[in-house]
Amino acid sequence: MLSLRTIFDLQKDVFAHILRKDDRTDSVKAAEARILNAERDGGVLYSWKEASGITRIGKYDRNTKQHKLLYTFDEEVFISSCSLNKEENLLAVSLLQRSRREQHLRQAPKCLTLVIEIQPINNTKVLKAVDSGVRVQFLYPEAGKKSVTESHLLLVVEDGYVEQYHILLAKQEGYRVVIQNPDRLAKDRVAEEISWVQWDGDTQRLFFVTSKERPVMKCMQFYPDCHCDTVLELPLELPRDSFPSMRFVNLGCDNYNDVKLEDEGINMVVFTNETGSMCVCYSQPVCTNEDMKYTVAFVHRGYSRTYAVAKNSEGRFRSNDLLFIQLGHYVVVYLAKHFLHLINSRQQDLPCFSLFLSGEDIRLGPSELDSTVLSLAQATLLDPQKGRIYEADLSHSFLLDLLRRSGPDIQRLAALHCLLGHVGPDPDVERQVVEWICESVMPLAAFDQIQEFILASLYRTIHQQSPSLDSMEVLPYSSVFDKKDQPVDLSNIPGVRCGSELLSPPGFRGKARNLQGYWDELRWNIERIKYFEAVPNPRFRTSIIQTEYMSLLAEMNSEDKKPANRLRHIEENAKKVLAMVDTWHLDKKVVPLFHGEDQHQRELIGLMVEKLREHMNRHLPRLGKNKIEKLVLSYVAKLLELVRHMLENMWCKYKLGPQVLSVKQPGGAAEWAVFHVMTRILEATAGLSLPLPPGYHTLLAVLGMRCLPRHTFLQYVDHGLLQLTDPFVSRLLTDLDNSRANEELKFSILKRLPESMEQKICQLWDHPITSACISRTYVRGLLEKQDKTKGGSSLLERDKSSRYPEFLPLTYLAKILSDLESQVLNPFEGQENVDAKFVEETALKQTMIELGFEDT
Repeated sequence: MLSLRTIFDLQKDVFAHILRKDDRTDSVKAAEARILNAERDGGVLYSWKEASGITRIGKYDRNTKQHKLLYTFDEEVFISSCSLNKEENLLAVSLLQRSRREQHLRQAPKCLTLVIEIQPINNTKVLKAVDSGVRVQFLYPEAGKKSVTESHLLLVVEDGYVEQYHILLAKQEGYRVVIQNPDRLAKDRVAEEISWVQWDGDTQRLFFVTSKERPVMKCMQFYPDCHCDTVLELPLELPRDSFPSMRFVNLGCDNYNDVKLEDEGINMVVFTNETGSMCVCYSQPVCTNEDMKYTVAFVHRGYSRTYAVAKNSEGRFRSNDLLFIQLGHYVVVYLAKHFLHLINSRQQDLPCFSLFLSGEDIRLGPSELDSTVLSLAQATLLDPQKGRIYEADLSHSFLLDLLRRSGPDIQRLAALHCLLGHVGPDPDVERQVVEWICESVMPLAAFDQIQEFILASLYRTIHQQSPSLDSMEVLPYSSVFDKKDQPVDLSNIPGVRCGSELLSPPGFRGKARNLQGYWDELRWNIERIKYFEAVPNPRFRTSIIQTEYMSLLAEMNSEDKKPANRLRHIEENAKKVLAMVDTWHLDKKVVPLFHGEDQHQRELIGLMVEKLREHMNRHLPRLGKNKIEKLVLSYVAKLLELVRHMLENMWCKYKLGPQVLSVKQPGGAAEWAVFHVMTRILEATAGLSLPLPPGYHTLLAVLGMRCLPRHTFLQYVDHGLLQLTDPFVSRLLTDLDNSRANEELKFSILKRLPESMEQKICQLWDHPITSACISRTYVRGLLEKQDKTKGGSSLLERDKSSRYPEFLPLTYLAKILSDLESQVLNPFEGQENVDAKFVEETALKQTMIELGFEDT
């Protein structure tokens, strides 16, 4: 399920390098090479010992792949914590006078904390000598900021307090960097009476738990100028004595700190991301026969969920055996050889969007993890025993395999959302998802694959353009909420029991800095919780478009030919969307779609833009109208591109070419497969009232003509599954000859056309019946116009000078036609199938029939 990529290996990247540079290969102890800390700039601090007793500290830069020796102790020391400042001129080290296993003398303090000048190596300053453990961590100013003459160091002491040292630096002789006034270093106590602490180097945040009256988690934000504010206070419902001893998270690796087996306590970690979300994850002490329980508090949603997983084997487990990992907006809860729970922190309406695996599915390949692994920031893991740092990610191949398995629908739904939401715009993954949709084209019991593919992909796209939309719940990301009759229970995950509780709202501080950046996003998400309580269902429902669309069609078909303002506005919306689709050019197209066709789809596109714009302006005025306009147009354009992308994958898979547009030849297996999938796409989009690319119905009708028996094709038309568009009917009338069977088909098609479309299409068919129809229509129109303008004339009037025969009806008709044709433009001018002589003969024929002289 998880793919682990080794980004640092102490033995390969460091120890082999040391051996190459040291001629006395037997003098280096491979087993004594240890990882100490991973800094914000990508540097890894490590130490190794030599047989002579010397202990060295070095740095490996993962960006440049360069090694650097920082400091050498002339004796064997036990380093429990280490940190290097950004300018690499100060090194902070916390030393144990002895390991706990060899602790016999009690006169000397257990821990000695030093700050060392290393550019060049000068003096050593003792910061603290205490009997409790100390972790050290330099603050890193903003990335890319020039060198400063001041460093700030955090000391986190097991006794339950945190101090910050302000170390002023000065240059001597142009190159020596030394500490100013080493005997009078300024320091502040930033936290006390704490029992748990976590450092986030990437964001420069310090989380800690105080428990004077009740457990409260606080967060201190350090700014680029290294000033700090306590910006958050969150009450937590933790059991008493949750932390029997001080707990450190992301503060390096203490290789000499033996954790007692009976020291259970709570295993806790906090995850944040730039979208303004915060998840507090913790496990609880485990009794002998109880289930494994863990809680995820979704602070940005205002509630927490406690999960319980039954043990599937004998043995005693500790809460520390659970490993929490952050992968984008997913929280991974992993228990080695038992289960892996992938919790979706963005889509928490139903548990079905989270993935739970057990048994063989949780194998992580050759790099199997155990309880000694530490979770670092940005989906990185530290294995201190093996001396490796891994970068974790979801396995694309495994998730694709889950889709193709005959497993529970709820599992495939979660896997599909993992692929589309977490992986990102990967063309190869998207292509394989489309192939799976084509292979299993019929909808599953729990969800429609095509609808989920479209909505989840759209949600991912809009979130990438505006991360603040992450937790606003105003756009649909799934179709399961629109299904009235749900045959599959999506409220529970098999193998997991779940319960929810409301969280006490956090308190925000730090008004002096106006809570910028992440904290502003988090506070706004918290405030949105109250809005959701007042407006319980703010998510956009595409079904509301259908009623508006039917009203719009009626307006389009009305006798009032003057376009209304709304119709013009909707047409402008459609033009903007189609202009954003950049792959519709003829020289780039794979699928023969023409967005100038199908006026109804253009109107549906414009209508969706209008309704979505209104919805977002109502629920998200904070974004501003210009931002909302860009998001809405991008949303609808991406929708059209997704449909086109599915068609292109099928076109390439079945190797279809331009010949597919011919209706003369029947279709083969490839055309039938594509027609079947296109019918399903039509069904899925119609179920959500989503528009299709203009030209889609024409292409579908052509494939239906080639693949279906003709009577079945006409039934598809009568039931609305296929639409008769102008381009399709035109192609049908011109490409097929006038054999008896084709004549019957053409008459059947013409009979099903609306009158306005029929009159325009009839001109294309070179057939006596259509010509007669055109002539009759033309004459009737001229006569009606004559009656309206001149009030008509008496049939008894005769023109003695007429060159026509003295047959009264015919003479009168010819004169009227002649007069009218001299006044108006002939709409049939340039048409090959209609001429004046034919019109006269037809008029004479019709007159004789009316007078009963047809046999004369």
